Amino acid sequence: MAHAEDQSTMKSIPDGVAYALVVDAFRKRKDGATIADIVASSAIPLEKVRELAPAVSDEFGARLRVTESGEILYSFPDGFKSRYHGFGPTMKRTLAMLKKGTAFVAKALFKVWIVVMLVGYFALFMGIALVALLASVAVSASGSSDSRSSSRRGGGLGGLYLASRVFDLVIRIWFYSELTKSFDNSRYGGRGFGRGQQAAPKRPLHHAVFSFVFGDGDPNADWPIREKKAVIAYIQANRGVISLPEFMVLTGLTPREAELAIMPYLTGYGGMPEATEDGTVVYRFDDLLLRSDSKDRSTGLAAPIKRLKTFSSNTKKMNTWFAVLNGVNLLFGSYFLACAIGVGPITQQAQITGSTYLYAVALVLFSALGNPVIFTLVLGIIPILFAALFYSVPLIRAFREKTENERIKNENLRKEAYKRLWDEPNKISAKDIKPSAAECTPSDLAKAKERVFVEFGSYAMPELLVGEKGDTEYSFPSLAEEKEALARYRGKIDSAKSELGSTVFDSHQ
Repeated sequence: MAHAEDQSTMKSIPDGVAYALVVDAFRKRKDGATIADIVASSAIPLEKVRELAPAVSDEFGARLRVTESGEILYSFPDGFKSRYHGFGPTMKRTLAMLKKGTAFVAKALFKVWIVVMLVGYFALFMGIALVALLASVAVSASGSSDSRSSSRRGGGLGGLYLASRVFDLVIRIWFYSELTKSFDNSRYGGRGFGRGQQAAPKRPLHHAVFSFVFGDGDPNADWPIREKKAVIAYIQANRGVISLPEFMVLTGLTPREAELAIMPYLTGYGGMPEATEDGTVVYRFDDLLLRSDSKDRSTGLAAPIKRLKTFSSNTKKMNTWFAVLNGVNLLFGSYFLACAIGVGPITQQAQITGSTYLYAVALVLFSALGNPVIFTLVLGIIPILFAALFYSVPLIRAFREKTENERIKNENLRKEAYKRLWDEPNKISAKDIKPSAAECTPSDLAKAKERVFVEFGSYAMPELLVGEKGDTEYSFPSLAEEKEALARYRGKIDSAKSELGSTVFDSHQ
């Protein structure tokens, strides 16, 4: 009777308490421990320890080793610093959330400010130029033969030429550019113009400006879900078992990264690490096989590849015009700032020359501001700073996207290279790794291939051979043995056990 009560007490231990006991038991075994060691140290039931061990491994980054007897030995070389709990991780998550929220709000406000400044200052400068043009025409038409009128006409003609050149640019931009037209229909799936066809809806101007400055978002935003679906589909298609090299092929992760990344799969999808008769570690997910639809949705060991980031979905010509618009603002701002510093307040008619006529008109229009410093700030400093920012953000983004795309290419290349190594581990050279697409081709392909062999060598030690043409060939005998052991292990799994069988209860009958 007492024995039954003890068993009942052990089964009623809350998961949180049991988890803490298992962690404490692992912490006391610095050289590593098996499941049986943890059971003996904590008195937690065997099945509960088997259930909790993957979660502990994931949280604290366990190292898994297989003993000669085939048992898995858990150790924690990096100590018991949690990746999810405690002050550090909590603050990290909090700061990440604050950063994300602040960035979202700041980006939204910045987008609005960008459009207002770009279009607003352009319109302001065009308005000043228009007034200068009309004033130049009026001065030229009413000029007299006296010396004072001659002086004024000289200034007027200079201002007329400057303003006319500005408006020539305005006409080209607003009436002949693509700023007020829709994008190329083919880029957005449109069918173009023609009889019986409707034009694709125009894209708002501010969206096009955002695309130039900020890009069009991350094309791999849904990548975590896509990758998990590919891994789960492969596991279900292969009797609920996956090896670490296969996981590396599907994810493009290095051996060390893959060992850490597979742990959340174990805790999230009911997986358990096991050792084959040959001592090979495999990861088994029996619960994923209990499904009503047994259709194979995997694509085999063909990993999905990440898409490269593009600078902008705008046409090149449209982005050029945005740069021109900003350049106009930069030129006007520089002009007014230079005049404000070099000429200052205009108190005499003699100060007005061809080059300062537009500046003089602006001074008259902004005379209500009173303080010359405000004039210099509004028409000079602010538009110059904005123009510099408008150019610098896309430039910085282009540099960062180039770096990110290079990382994506290396990751995609690893997938194809690891697949090649897994298919033929006995004999392979760098020339056998041939990228299938631009997304898989780093800028320094030779160095990237060499790095693949070095990284994979940390998992399976290669044997170096000399090919017929003197090139280096690699052989991975341990990988070949692991592949054969995995095939035997899968062959012994009875797939009938994962079948649901006939219905024994129906709530609607």
